Amino acid sequence: MDAAEERRLLVQDDGDREPLLPSLDASHHTGDGSIDIKGHPASKLTTGSWRACFFILGNECCERLAYYGIAKNLVTYLKVKLHQGNFEAARNVTTWQGTCYLTPLIGALLADSYWGKYWTIAVFSSIYFIGLAVLTLSASLPALQPPACLGSVCPEASLLQNGTFFLGLYMIALGTGGIKPCVSSFGADQFDDSDPTERAKQGSFFNWFYFCINIGAFISGTVIVWIQDNSGWGIGFAIPTVFMALAIASFFAASNMYRFQKPGGSPLTRVCQVIVAAFRKWHVEVPHDNCLLYEVDGQNSAIEGSRKLEHTCELEFLDKAAIISSADAKIDFFTNPWRVCTVTQVEELKILVRMFPVWATTIIFNAVYAQNSSLFIEQGMVLDKRVGSFNVPPASLSTFDVISVLIWIPIYDRVLIPIARKFTGREKGFSELQRIGIGLVLSIVAMASAALVELKRLEIARSEGLIHENVAVPMSILWQIPQYFFVGAAEVFTAIGQVEFFYDQAPDAMRSLCAAFALVTVSLGSYLSSMILTLVSYLTTQGGDPGWIPDNLNEGHLDRFFWLIAGISFVNLLVYIGCAMRYRYKNV
Repeated sequence: MDAAEERRLLVQDDGDREPLLPSLDASHHTGDGSIDIKGHPASKLTTGSWRACFFILGNECCERLAYYGIAKNLVTYLKVKLHQGNFEAARNVTTWQGTCYLTPLIGALLADSYWGKYWTIAVFSSIYFIGLAVLTLSASLPALQPPACLGSVCPEASLLQNGTFFLGLYMIALGTGGIKPCVSSFGADQFDDSDPTERAKQGSFFNWFYFCINIGAFISGTVIVWIQDNSGWGIGFAIPTVFMALAIASFFAASNMYRFQKPGGSPLTRVCQVIVAAFRKWHVEVPHDNCLLYEVDGQNSAIEGSRKLEHTCELEFLDKAAIISSADAKIDFFTNPWRVCTVTQVEELKILVRMFPVWATTIIFNAVYAQNSSLFIEQGMVLDKRVGSFNVPPASLSTFDVISVLIWIPIYDRVLIPIARKFTGREKGFSELQRIGIGLVLSIVAMASAALVELKRLEIARSEGLIHENVAVPMSILWQIPQYFFVGAAEVFTAIGQVEFFYDQAPDAMRSLCAAFALVTVSLGSYLSSMILTLVSYLTTQGGDPGWIPDNLNEGHLDRFFWLIAGISFVNLLVYIGCAMRYRYKNV
């Protein structure tokens, strides 16, 4: 067959002429099964890669600016405008943040099962925008706010006032949760991971994705927090609302450039099918030759949008689901996935089981991170906030967390990876598990730093006779910078490494769900922090004692709480090292 014949054209029903896909032209299309917005195989020349990711990164930057424009100063709003105490405000913030990172399960299931990532982002962005608008109204209309305090008497917020505020707040939690597992994986989908060149760019994408998150967080922690504290909460919440509208516009602007992965059906249904099929044959012996296990013919798997996975010898009981028994063969039961599953479907569940210990050991890291927007801020409120003639809002100190991230990401991407690559031979320098482990160590250092600052603050409070006065001590708030800086460095290693790990190791048709599992650790970390707070408050206030975290922190022992979290984190690190050493990476 000559070259001209290889380039023969197919005349389609609509009259368009386009080349068939012989081997000569196949290189122009992606090898991971992605399609363009019209449903055609995605072209490497006109879709995906950085050309599409710039719009996704712009979307993420604006959306995160909107989110952190609410989250970073939320504890202050609850205390100053809704008149909540230290404990109640900290608990409400951590509970809301936990919910923001629990709702990704909803978005992920819809994206992987039915809608796809693109339309899931579109729907939940609308919910997000409405929630921000409701929150802005609650902070702008006098009828939706409790009266100002008269001296030390602060009226409680009414049911309507609390209801309106928390309605908007939890609509934001639903909206951001529906978006978050889809945006990172949708961005990574723009790189063909069957192409070594694009796969290397995919690893870099996660770094710059997190960089854009922190650009948004930086603007929120400086400009927007200052506006909220000095120009009013109405305009302070209106600005994030406007930026959310910009995020939606940026996302839709590049629709024709995106690569799409077809949803593969409900991942939870497939997991249940494997479990049910395996238990149906609990008495059947697994054959020694894994070629006897059921798998469809051809290059593609039976799961839409998923490549085949190699068989592994771990968790052999689950292999029973892929056995075609004599009864199955006679009655043609192997067409029923509740009785016979493919090897790829079985391996999907095995991957989830293998990832679980790594997933569980990252929860404590997020309990450390939760202190950024709760107890670190409350600690800052009883430090000297004056820097020259400028009064620093305590929530603005979290900007140093962001600055740390913005410094470390280019260093990691441009300096550490090339150096590590020479020693490890890995194209990404460090493995994802090594990267996560380094971050866990840095998170322990961050909590130790916060505890040492609090020890010094209490020492000054005692020497100045301020123990029984709920006032700031003469110690600069800038002493908090190291703890925020170490948290930021820990994020670059653990948080980004975790997202990359769950995307890379996830089965093709479960990537949104696995991204959601990674985000759920943030939720569980916040809930765990809230639970530890509640438990510590209960145990340390027995017998009339003020406890470790009273409303007057000068009477408390916040340092002991920070040491407690550091100790728990150290034990967790030891468990993580054991899990990481036993982990087996997937093979496609």
